Amino acid sequence: MARVSERASPAAQPVLRFAPSPNGRLHIGHALSALTGYELARLTGGRFILRIEDIDTARARPEFAAAIEDDLGWLGVTWDGPVRVQSQHFDDYRAAAARLLGDGLLYPCFATRSDIAAAAASAPSNPDGSQRLDPDGAPLYPGLHKSLAAADVSARQVRGEPFALRIDMPRALDRTRALLNGKPLTFTELTADGTPVVHAADPARWGDAVIVRKDVPASYHLAVVTDDARQHITHVTRGRDLFAATGLHRLLQVLLGLPEPIYHHHRLIEADGGRKLSKSAGDTSLHNLRRAGLTADALREKMMPIVDPRLAAALAYRGPVS
Repeated sequence: MARVSERASPAAQPVLRFAPSPNGRLHIGHALSALTGYELARLTGGRFILRIEDIDTARARPEFAAAIEDDLGWLGVTWDGPVRVQSQHFDDYRAAAARLLGDGLLYPCFATRSDIAAAAASAPSNPDGSQRLDPDGAPLYPGLHKSLAAADVSARQVRGEPFALRIDMPRALDRTRALLNGKPLTFTELTADGTPVVHAADPARWGDAVIVRKDVPASYHLAVVTDDARQHITHVTRGRDLFAATGLHRLLQVLLGLPEPIYHHHRLIEADGGRKLSKSAGDTSLHNLRRAGLTADALREKMMPIVDPRLAAALAYRGPVS
């Protein structure tokens, strides 16, 4: 259950970021996300940082990374400091994963997607008979390799079998409760009008989530909390589709001893029928809109209001304070 935060403390200079993936052209939804962070930083005298989240090396393309900067320039969005490119910082994510592994919170999983799908189909279901899914709609991991014997794990690794590292969610939750001295795991969300609301974080919804992928030494979840801490992000602004991920991110922040930012999950711009815009669905890119003659000012006008002044005022605070 959410509750309104009653007290807050003054913040240092706000630091916000826009962190797209270079696996396609930006669309209008990305423009709203970039402008939200940029305008909040501009209105509060804060810093705005650009990060390229390219850990999906099979899909990331340098031409898309260059196009991101070009589209942002057309929008009138500028950023402070050098661009952080995730694929250049894999050692940072390896170090974070090593800490979790050393604390006994990760375990190797050799299962393929088809293995997991088959096992999940026969796993315990919800009371209504439906399959248990994580917030992204994927089957909850049924624990296929959670109890593999050490000798079996070692033999598979010697044979070179690829594996991911998953978080042992029950153990991680126990560890988090101990680190918080029994206090609940929460996060603070600034609503569109700037009201700070404290939400209970629910990382258990993700089950034993993948923290290190088979193909790269990170996952979105591990990389984003590591980078937000390294870049001193005070306020995370992103779309409402990532609201559920915040519970898992807060869990990792506590386990890794990372600072807690404040969150604002902004509205989404939807396609016809209420579908979220996406690159994979071929939604009209900013590049094509520009070629068709749309101006940046006209696009901004279509998206108004981008930032409520009350939200900008709220960024001067960090809450809640216990």
